[in-house]
Amino acid sequence: MLRKTLFDISPITAQSLNDAIETINVAIKVFRKKSLPIVCIQHINEAEKLIPGQTGFDLPDTLTIESTDTFIHKSYSNGFTKTNLEKSLKEMEIDTIIISGFCAEYCVLSTYRGAQDKDLTPVILRSSLASGIPENIKFVENISDIISLQALDKVLS
Repeated sequence: MLRKTLFDISPITAQSLNDAIETINVAIKVFRKKSLPIVCIQHINEAEKLIPGQTGFDLPDTLTIESTDTFIHKSYSNGFTKTNLEKSLKEMEIDTIIISGFCAEYCVLSTYRGAQDKDLTPVILRSSLASGIPENIKFVENISDIISLQALDKVLS
């Protein structure tokens, strides 16, 4: 889950987001080249006015998500909790998911574990996670199955 307002948290968070987006955009290009679906999960929090149409909900301009991609709105850390994510993936006949985004130690890790609970195979895309605490990115990568951009491109060929 990425949004413009996250860049305002701190310079460390902003750099982490920029680094992750650079990797995510390359992966998106690979997925588009292979005609594979791209799913964008966005966190909703009405109390904080994080809802579609509000400024804080906007995705970063540098992220190459398109309106034709699949969008899932969630209110819990786990992207599968009380959403149609599992149904959407089943309809697309997807059993392996590549996960990236913010915040590595919360939403990303929760969704990774949620995918396992749904008997899916989650894989973290190396260098595509962001966090306000850089050490947490390495922690999540160390305890998860990961794939590099180069390996992803090769596997999808």
